[in-house]
Amino acid sequence: MKKNNLFKAISIIPVIIYSITLILLPLLYIFFLSFQKNDSYGGIIYELTLTNYFTIIDLTYLKVFLKSALIGIITTVLCILISYPFALILKNKSSKVQNLCTKLVMVPFLTNSLIRTYGWIVLLRKNGVINATLQALHITNAPLNLMYNNIGIIIGMTYTLLPFMILPLCSAVFKIDKSLIEAAKDLGASRMQIFKNIIVPESISGVFNGSLMVFIPAIGYFFIADILGGGKEMIIGNLIKNQFLTARNWPLGSAISIFLILITFILVKIYQKLGGKMDDLGGM
Repeated sequence: MKKNNLFKAISIIPVIIYSITLILLPLLYIFFLSFQKNDSYGGIIYELTLTNYFTIIDLTYLKVFLKSALIGIITTVLCILISYPFALILKNKSSKVQNLCTKLVMVPFLTNSLIRTYGWIVLLRKNGVINATLQALHITNAPLNLMYNNIGIIIGMTYTLLPFMILPLCSAVFKIDKSLIEAAKDLGASRMQIFKNIIVPESISGVFNGSLMVFIPAIGYFFIADILGGGKEMIIGNLIKNQFLTARNWPLGSAISIFLILITFILVKIYQKLGGKMDDLGGM
């Protein structure tokens, strides 16, 4: 027993070193920087101040935060609307088909997300595949503006983050006892009643898991807003990137980063209060 305990203690040391070196220390440094001042040349003045936190309360920044939240909410809702039919269709399939389809959902991750986002330019631009198809079918008379605006950002976010909703939702839906659905059918329940009274309550944990895993990245994926939004639309991720790389205001960028971490922490706590378990966030 002593040898096993010693082996476990030794085996966990690399994890502790990794967590401290690459997670804890950088976060502490960012937290420390958020209370410092910035000079005119992009340098850091090491004087404690709350100016950076008062700055992000400004109306200009609050608008960015609200827009980011709105984009995150819309993206999350779209992912739910797409994932539910997918999960319900697969529930009635064999386990082999279920495993195959859920694995295919992960195939896009074999390609860099930045490359996949650039691929959407071919589809969404005015002379792209989507507009050409719509005009060829006489659905539209002129090209639609699907890029360099919020529409492009939401499409890119939904495509990129959809697997994070599909996997936990499928996991929850697949666990629903089929006998409950069959009993409801025998009692004359409609499909909508079955969905509302059985499927939704039984799979709500998957919805919470997926929503958390979609919403948080949706307000921070700055590269999607840069590529499909054309740099015209700002979300929290862009704001942080610009402060660090363009404005060279590391203290303010650090304060916004801490604010984003705080939002994440609050969402996780809300999730736990609603009955979620941190172990469930791994999805399937």
